[in-house]
Amino acid sequence: MPAQKKSVSAWEQRLAQLLPLYGHRNWIAVADAAYPAQSNPGIETIFTGCDQLTAVRKVFNAITASTHVRANIYLDQELASVAEHDAAGVLDYRGQLERLFGPSVRQVPHEQIIAKLDQAAQLFHVLILKTSLTIPYTTVFFELDCGYWSAEAEQRLRKTLKTPRGKR
Repeated sequence: MPAQKKSVSAWEQRLAQLLPLYGHRNWIAVADAAYPAQSNPGIETIFTGCDQLTAVRKVFNAITASTHVRANIYLDQELASVAEHDAAGVLDYRGQLERLFGPSVRQVPHEQIIAKLDQAAQLFHVLILKTSLTIPYTTVFFELDCGYWSAEAEQRLRKTLKTPRGKR
């Protein structure tokens, strides 16, 4: 009996097409059900039809497996204050994100992240993967960065470029 082939959804296929094209300054966001479709032509929104944590894990794993990019991960700062009695399941969701990402996540006010996303979309592509989750402030934002060149290496390069040639 042949092994069953795993079915890949349309959004996963789209992610697989785009990720090799994306680089530093591109963004991928895994959004909750109420996230709006934005009018900026640099932002592509796809409804995944799956739960949030499944989509977050798949995006995180795809980025982690790539050699050319890594991600700075952002969460809405407001998520830490959403109460369980107002949004059932938020405690479990936060716990699962913490186990997945550890302490490396940056928490920034929602409006600041949206402004960064909008600014990036002026020049670079942004992919929004919308899920069925109905808990507010749960979008996970992946700001892509170069996977093979660190910020420290860039700083050293810039310092070298400012130094006169004879003094290097």
